[in-house]
Amino acid sequence: MTKLDFYQLENGLTLVGERMEYVQSASFHLLTPGGAAWLPNGCCGAAAVLADWLFRGAGSRNSRQLIDALDSLGIHHNTTVNADHLTLNAAMEAGNLAAAINLFADILLTPRLEPDQFELSRKLAIQELQGLDDDPRGKVMLMLYEQYYPDPYGRPGLGKEAELEALTAAQGAQIAAQLADPSRMIFSIAGRYDFDAVCRLVETRFGACGKRATTALEPTPKPRSYVHHPNEGAQVHIGLMTEIPPISAGAYYQTMAAVSVLSGSMSSRLFTEVREKRGLCYAVGAKYHTLKDYAGVSCYAGTTPDKAQQTLDVTWEQFQRLKDGVTEDELQRAKVGLKSSLIMQSESSVARSAGIAGDFFLLGRVRPLEEIRDAIEGLTTGSVGNFLQRHPFETFTAVTIGPKEIRV
Repeated sequence: MTKLDFYQLENGLTLVGERMEYVQSASFHLLTPGGAAWLPNGCCGAAAVLADWLFRGAGSRNSRQLIDALDSLGIHHNTTVNADHLTLNAAMEAGNLAAAINLFADILLTPRLEPDQFELSRKLAIQELQGLDDDPRGKVMLMLYEQYYPDPYGRPGLGKEAELEALTAAQGAQIAAQLADPSRMIFSIAGRYDFDAVCRLVETRFGACGKRATTALEPTPKPRSYVHHPNEGAQVHIGLMTEIPPISAGAYYQTMAAVSVLSGSMSSRLFTEVREKRGLCYAVGAKYHTLKDYAGVSCYAGTTPDKAQQTLDVTWEQFQRLKDGVTEDELQRAKVGLKSSLIMQSESSVARSAGIAGDFFLLGRVRPLEEIRDAIEGLTTGSVGNFLQRHPFETFTAVTIGPKEIRV
């Protein structure tokens, strides 16, 4: 069984890790409480601005010097925003790990946050949001999540244009100051590392951080509904989402098997029935999307106006048919696909550190890869079928972009 490392600072910051002896790299994810759901009202998109602004100078380095320092260490970095977290991720050659942690501590704890640089970051965030007009698939799914999840959990990480336009440097700096709340930070690491040395360094850099007062969120449920966004184009983009238990409910593997049967390969039901047999759409797929307390199976289909209604009807039918169970062949293909993803995750320090962070936040513990593999192997048509009978896909939230509404 894989050995997992764990350490918690007195101020609450949690370190979790898994050493991978067969790699020469290291990767860490630093989850901070800057997710879209936790932003002040009227500041939707502030985290997207901070994702760039934080890297425009930190500590003793200006913007150019910070970029040079990251490049000189060969650090591949990324920043993502979801409902709960603004996450900083870095991957590098293992010998540069300590220097990378120091750089990211500067970025998070002592960012320069210069007002002129804020304007550049804000404009970039607005441009990225406007770029969704050229990515209708991404746009319809963001609209779907916003419609499906209770507010504020459905707020888009990219933001809303009016609120981005009104956002000020002072508001951004105030939000940035709240990111280093140790009681709500998770530092995950995977790859080749010395965990004792990492703990000492993180203690040195983050140990003095104090907890911030936090107001609990009060989610506002939304009715399951259909929303249409008119667009006089030659395509129709359909987003569907139906309720399923979150990962913490204990039915994750049955859910993933069901989704894989629907959309895990070119032999999956959606691809076969909607695209191949009937030629209704050029793209169709489903996936499991989970937050800590809410989850759903989302589905996208891209088609033409004359085929939109039938595309929706046949897609809906495939969801409904799942309650009748899955075949042994379908389950075996699902297992192969899920284990293949697991193998790829086990060979990547970036993927593993992301998985560790996600597990700890969503479950309060980290699942060893062996546990995940054994759980996949233990799936049967009976266990998946019983789960689907208890959780039939009957109620949907739907969003479409296209020339006219369709019947839902």
